[in-house]
Amino acid sequence: MTTFGIDIPATVTDPGAAARRAEDLGYDFVSTSDHPSGTTPTRENWTMLTWMAAHTSRITVMSRVLGVPYRNPALVAKMAETLDRLSGGRLILGLGAGSADDEFRAFGLPVPSPRDKIDGLAEAIEIARGLWTSPAFSYPGRIFHTQAAPMEPKPPRPIPIWVGTFGPRALALTGRLADGWIPSLGHAPPEAVPAMRDRIARAAAAAGRDIDDITLGYLVEVQIGGPAPDPSTITGTAEEIAARLTEFAGLGFTAFNLKVSGPDREEQAERLAREVVPLVREGALAGKTQVL
Repeated sequence: MTTFGIDIPATVTDPGAAARRAEDLGYDFVSTSDHPSGTTPTRENWTMLTWMAAHTSRITVMSRVLGVPYRNPALVAKMAETLDRLSGGRLILGLGAGSADDEFRAFGLPVPSPRDKIDGLAEAIEIARGLWTSPAFSYPGRIFHTQAAPMEPKPPRPIPIWVGTFGPRALALTGRLADGWIPSLGHAPPEAVPAMRDRIARAAAAAGRDIDDITLGYLVEVQIGGPAPDPSTITGTAEEIAARLTEFAGLGFTAFNLKVSGPDREEQAERLAREVVPLVREGALAGKTQVL
């Protein structure tokens, strides 16, 4: 079944109320991005996720995506176990290699090389999984490491790890290690998706996995009516937007993380839930999806 999430900007004044509204509208998950440095007032990602989970009862919360270089991966694994347990299994741990070099510099953090970013992301995933399953986990990574590290309690379920990846090495990492792939339309336009998906599939097969075991999600900025604020925004009538999302489902996407912005964000989120999401689900059930 196709699932739908709504992005809640880190700028919102009351993320708890925004998450409750998304839950009431029937969304499956909420997400928020991780950019702690900047001149615009924002909320810190993990604190915001915790607040949203505490103010809801059903909806899943997802970090989209947590920049690995900001936080020690072993500590993130502990944070994820705690939030997933306290929320009743409602966490998707979204991880990214970290793209905002200016933010690292601003916070006095080392700026990893592109290779170190991807290697660090892979190591972070392996450390999290090791700590979640092994009694005393040692990991001699090149970027990160643990030494006979105990961590209790263990998660009562496998916490899903989704990654936001685009480049060849990062896509191969996705196939080897990730439970989900969550690229944005701006970095992964529809015409590029088949080749990217193929790279993920080949890496998954080489690791003894199947791409069908990896959830393919798509971060899509949408706006019902009015001119598109930028070329990567899907705009049009509710029916036109639903048709575009149905086409994207034909590329293999089974989850959509919808993003809306502007002063009418709440109205747009409601219209998407009531007018667009049902049409896409009906189209998928009727087998009307087509590959672009």
